[in-house]
Amino acid sequence: MGNSGNFLQVVARNFDVLALPLVTLLYPLYASIKAIETKSRNDDQQWLTYWVLYSMITLFELTFARVLECIPIWPYAKLIVSCWLVLPHFNGAAYVYRHFIRPFYMNPQSAQRIWYVPRKKDIFSQPDDILTAAEKYMEEHGTEEFERLMTKTEREDRARRSSSNYMIFDDDYRY
Repeated sequence: MGNSGNFLQVVARNFDVLALPLVTLLYPLYASIKAIETKSRNDDQQWLTYWVLYSMITLFELTFARVLECIPIWPYAKLIVSCWLVLPHFNGAAYVYRHFIRPFYMNPQSAQRIWYVPRKKDIFSQPDDILTAAEKYMEEHGTEEFERLMTKTEREDRARRSSSNYMIFDDDYRY
């Protein structure tokens, strides 16, 4: 009992060190190879997305390694998130793709709206907001051009909203 008890203590203390490579690398590697050999797009999407997210997590860890060393729960949090991304029961990678990555990929303007930073020449000048930008556009291009732009934007927005029930795998691709 003494040797097996010591072994179990070592495994329990180092669970994250032992489980992380299994969850983040070995199983995804196996499942990715299996997905390549099937004709299903669902598993291809799941595993391609997983590897993108895994790369982003790795870059995040490399960038903030010193900070993450101070957070004792980080390895366990990473293990939980990795399980959610990897395990077929949750399909977390597909969820992240469907709700975060694909909307930006399909509509790059939405990403520009999130990262919009007003540019002011003078702090005390007129506020740099959407109305000011619209007025400036009309001064430079005319009201008819502004109306044409608004109609085009509304049409694209309606088309995007009407197709919001698309499947996440409706892009055609071939190897």
